[in-house]
Amino acid sequence: MTTKTVDVLLYGLGAIGSFYAFILSRSQNVRLTVVARSNYDAVKMNGIVIKSQNHGEHVVRPCKVVKNAAEAGQSFDYIVCCHKAIQQDHVPKQLVSAVDTSKTTIVIIQNGVGNEDAFREAFPKCTILSCVTWVGATQTSPGIVAHTKSEDMQMGLFPNKNLDPDLEKRRLDEFASLLTHGKTVFQVVPNIQVQRWEKVVWNAAWNTLTTLTLLDTKSWLGSSPDALPLTRRLMTEVIDVARRLGVPIEHSLVDTLIDKIMAMPGIGSSMQTDYKNGRPMEVDVILGTPVKKARELGMDIPTVETLYVILTAVNGRLTSAQ
Repeated sequence: MTTKTVDVLLYGLGAIGSFYAFILSRSQNVRLTVVARSNYDAVKMNGIVIKSQNHGEHVVRPCKVVKNAAEAGQSFDYIVCCHKAIQQDHVPKQLVSAVDTSKTTIVIIQNGVGNEDAFREAFPKCTILSCVTWVGATQTSPGIVAHTKSEDMQMGLFPNKNLDPDLEKRRLDEFASLLTHGKTVFQVVPNIQVQRWEKVVWNAAWNTLTTLTLLDTKSWLGSSPDALPLTRRLMTEVIDVARRLGVPIEHSLVDTLIDKIMAMPGIGSSMQTDYKNGRPMEVDVILGTPVKKARELGMDIPTVETLYVILTAVNGRLTSAQ
């Protein structure tokens, strides 16, 4: 474990961001700053309250609670991005004042694929750590987060050809040590794109179909004889794109994910929750990137593309209503 002070900025203080703010705060070496929006007043006054089935109840009082990165007035060793992956291209501009390209590592904890591209373009000299999380957490009211027993994360480098691989590994190892000190469950993996695309296969199916039907997963699969075959086609198309991009995912993943969802009670999705609350949805990083890559490769993925076009229209309505 490092003994130096590690300055961490957590950007995106929803349920997942609040959970990882708690995890990182458990290290005495971390000096934590959080960027809060709708929950700013509550967190500024009362801190972040975590009620976890795994970790118990805790109150996190960050060193600074700010409304934007510029307000922090400094650069950081790690910028942990837990914001919803919506209008991803706009986010790096909001973080410029917090980045020192000689030391800052960007940590992306988000759904979707292609999330790293905007950050690599904006900060070509920074290390990027890419993370896939499976944490069950809900912000029940501003600044108060309920966490279930669901807790896992895979993490790996988004390699930067402009940087020394040993330097990148040291930064990865240091952040991993912070997570270890925070007593959370995670694994460092050699090719994080495998886990990113595996999760997007899951999200491309269940997020989209539960949102467009407003049904839970069990109700959707039982809605007609055609529901399961359509779901399988959707998953298969996403896997086809991943494989053409050189991401080693097997088509047997479809059976694995179908078996997993059939063994669970019917569930909704984060996208369905966003829709019900009139919030913009993570359509581009879940469906848009596979569609973009398929078009570049000359591939036909009609199921994914159809859902993408429809959900883009729905998303436009939600965005314009805000």
